[in-house]
Amino acid sequence: MVRISGVDLPRNKRVQIGLTSIFGIGYTSADKILAEAGISPDIRCSDLSDEQVASLRAIIDENYQTEGDLRRLYSLNIKRLTEIGSAAGRRHRVNLPVRGQRTRTNARTRKGKVKTAVANKKGR
Repeated sequence: MVRISGVDLPRNKRVQIGLTSIFGIGYTSADKILAEAGISPDIRCSDLSDEQVASLRAIIDENYQTEGDLRRLYSLNIKRLTEIGSAAGRRHRVNLPVRGQRTRTNARTRKGKVKTAVANKKGR
C-alpha cells in the first residue's frame, strides 16, 4: 500500500491518477511530479518500488503544499475575508455563492435543499 502525505493511494489505478487523490495535487501537478521523479505515468500504484515511492514522497514534501497545511491555509483565507467584511466574506458567512453566480435559480449546491414557503402560510 502506497501512502503519501497521509493518503493511501488507490492500488489498482495508474500513478498519474492515484496522485490526484491527494488534496492539492491535480492532473497537471501529477504529470510534473512523475516527470521529475522519472516514473512512467502508466505504472499502477501497487507496482511502485520502495525507491520510487520514496522519491515521490520527497518531491511532494519539498515542492507542494498538500492535505492539512493546504486545508488550513484555505480556511484561514476564508476566515480573514469574513473578519474584514469583504463582499466575498459576507457571501461565505451567509452560505451564498461567492464568485458572482446567480441565485434566483440554481445555486442549490451552496444554498442547500429548497425551503418551501408553505409552512409560513399555514401560520397566518
